[in-house]
Amino acid sequence: MNVGRSFRSKLVVLACCAGALAPNAATAQAPAGDESGKWQFAATIYAYLPTIGGQLAFPVAAGGSSINVNADTLLENLKFVFMGSLDAHNGRWGMFTDVIYMDVGGSKTNTRDFSIGNIGLPAGTTADLNLDLKATIWTLAGEYRLASDPAWKVDVLAGARLLDVKPSLGWTINGDLGPITPPGRSGSKDISESVWDAVIGIKGRYFFGDDRRWGIPFYIDVGTGQTQLTWQAAAGISYSYSWGDLIAMWRYLDYDFKSGKQIDSLNLNGPMFGATFRW
Repeated sequence: MNVGRSFRSKLVVLACCAGALAPNAATAQAPAGDESGKWQFAATIYAYLPTIGGQLAFPVAAGGSSINVNADTLLENLKFVFMGSLDAHNGRWGMFTDVIYMDVGGSKTNTRDFSIGNIGLPAGTTADLNLDLKATIWTLAGEYRLASDPAWKVDVLAGARLLDVKPSLGWTINGDLGPITPPGRSGSKDISESVWDAVIGIKGRYFFGDDRRWGIPFYIDVGTGQTQLTWQAAAGISYSYSWGDLIAMWRYLDYDFKSGKQIDSLNLNGPMFGATFRW
């Protein structure tokens, strides 16, 4: 799903106005001396501007054909988004939670970017398609600090991630379908998947420069459970002030579903920018 310019511009405005908290990949690590036993917190206001990719199959008759779409050609418009996370540490132990909710949609007229039962379409056959996707991605994990010094902050993490995704497709098929048995010239269909996966990973930041103000934040996790595989990675650059940090990162989140699912794959890939606050 390729999120268009209108989606990107609206996402920047909404994310900043809502004061959403950034994914923990971007969260600043606590400064040196964080082993004092006091609770320390970090939160980030950010804008995440991904392209969204995925392959979806909408079964429209029991035991019959399905309409398959490669949704990166359809999703263009943001309807609603909320993203938030919180990181807390007490000595070497800590935890974080991260929530992404998005509602995106789009439509195309006279398109051939679909198939029926994975059979090629006759020449001249097109469709008017309208796709909407609602998704919640929630990660919850505990952390243990492996390294804490002026140059490095590194945490190992373990937890779980929920993906709850609900695509809906409306269609009107135009032209001759030849030997293909149509599922109905027009109609609509909703599908949904809700899956949990256990995840493990590592996150941290490397500080450099004479005053250690510049940093390279990084995050990676991998997991499995009700999906075949999910993984996430992010890295970028940061600059520290007395109040917190400015950050710019590239983030990728991927899901590979088990065979037989109506959703084959889902991924988010793109830059994010934000400001981290610590207290």
